[in-house]
Amino acid sequence: MPFDRSIKIAPSILAADFAAFGAECEAAEAQGADWIHVDVMDGHFVPNLTFGPAMCKALRPHIKGVMDVHLMIAPVDPYIDAFAEAGADVLTAHVEAGPHIHRTLQAIRAAGVRPGVALNPGTPAEAVRDVLGLVELVCVMTVNPGFGGQKFIDMGDKIRALREMIGDREIHIEIDGGVDPKTAPLVAGAGADVLVAGSAVFKGGSVANPEPYGENIRAIRAAVAG
Repeated sequence: MPFDRSIKIAPSILAADFAAFGAECEAAEAQGADWIHVDVMDGHFVPNLTFGPAMCKALRPHIKGVMDVHLMIAPVDPYIDAFAEAGADVLTAHVEAGPHIHRTLQAIRAAGVRPGVALNPGTPAEAVRDVLGLVELVCVMTVNPGFGGQKFIDMGDKIRALREMIGDREIHIEIDGGVDPKTAPLVAGAGADVLVAGSAVFKGGSVANPEPYGENIRAIRAAVAG
């Protein structure tokens, strides 16, 4: 997929109807979503359990665009091939999830998937400086990972520091946590271009009534555009 820095909205299915994930992905894309974000949690690295490779494989036929898989798990390396085979387009591992993030990112690339690296709110931008040559995405957590619907934590300084570090390299800056029409302009103005939004996209709608998803997505875009 050609690289560009236009704003991309990536609904997190963590906020969707668990009984209808495939249809929810299709509805979100039909209503204007650019990517679909899949939050994988292991109950160990973060205090919640969500999805594994089998769920990603089941979702893949229902997603036309980018399946953005966020691995909030530790360890990461034993599961890379399974998520690659499940059809992930982007696999993001946390810099905090293990001692060898460089090797993890190399393994993701070797599996044929676009590598991403994520930073928890308490981890400085400097932690990924030496792996920027290996990644296509840096995910900045604006909540502490583990649950949806949390209050936004302002990481503007970190985003700006990353934007300066990245320079003209083709690396997306993704924001995950508490994104809505109020917070989206803050992170986009600091340099982010992929906005993960869960409840802010899926609130008020359903598979049977998906139009609110489109209204919510357009509201986030309009807020960024000013």
